[in-house]
Amino acid sequence: MTFTIGLAGITGKFGRLLALRLLKNPEVTLRGYSRDSSKVIPAISSSPKVQLFQGEAYDETAIKAFVKGCDVVICAYLGDDTLMVEGQKKLIDSCEASGVPRYIASDWSLDYTKLQLGDLFPKDPMIHVKAYLETKKGVKGVHVLVGGFIDPLFSPFFQIWNPETATLKYWGDGTEIWEGTSYENAAEYTAAVAVDPTATGVQKFLGDRKTIKEIAGCFEKTYGIKPQLECLGSLSDLKTRMHEVRSQDHSNVLKYMFLFFTYYWLNGSTFVGPQVDNQKYPDVKAETWEDYMGRHTLEELQNAFMALK
Repeated sequence: MTFTIGLAGITGKFGRLLALRLLKNPEVTLRGYSRDSSKVIPAISSSPKVQLFQGEAYDETAIKAFVKGCDVVICAYLGDDTLMVEGQKKLIDSCEASGVPRYIASDWSLDYTKLQLGDLFPKDPMIHVKAYLETKKGVKGVHVLVGGFIDPLFSPFFQIWNPETATLKYWGDGTEIWEGTSYENAAEYTAAVAVDPTATGVQKFLGDRKTIKEIAGCFEKTYGIKPQLECLGSLSDLKTRMHEVRSQDHSNVLKYMFLFFTYYWLNGSTFVGPQVDNQKYPDVKAETWEDYMGRHTLEELQNAFMALK
């Protein structure tokens, strides 16, 4: 069986990884949508299996041409709330009008379906899009959830890993579970879902589930060093802190967004597991925290997220 897959946002980090993964499947032909086709990397654009479409996120004519004839459309947008909601609605409406049977929303990190609007504000668009898909009679929504992404956790953004002092900083008592899946592994599972016509609704996958103390153990086993562990306070302290920072400098979203993500990642309200759908696709191997470290030197770890291509 051959599959024609549309991928909107093909030039982004995750979009590129997903496109490369999809192209490994001999039964897949790929349509890519972006604002600037010249930014599609040669490894993708040079493939005879790829057809590129250029247009803005709200260009209905360009989007209609892009989705026509697709078996499934995947959105890999990452941007502000307007793009994530209204941009996806344009894609969904075109899928509905063109008879595309499935739409894979731009979801992935954390199980936002358990949250209320306003809890974890960066996930509010996903709540809106899921509700919008549920109003459609033709196109069926698909929501791939993978816990938190492993890659950015070690970047400066989350302020968890300090390579200069070999310290892992954490909130809570150290027994909280970090559910993690790497970008690469998430792309593998998403690619498997894309070519499975029976996969609709919420699909849950995980690379691994470990506490910060267990993650420190992975460091020691992989790199031969025992990281220091520094507790920054309880989860209650974290909740207080994140709201304080937000109220003091509301416009500086990057100053507090990571605190909100950390809180909802750890407090149990957004867990994807432990019951997941990994077994549906036995050809995809779950990448554990230790596996992920094994792919990167200690020196590479902090910048591994930014180096994704």
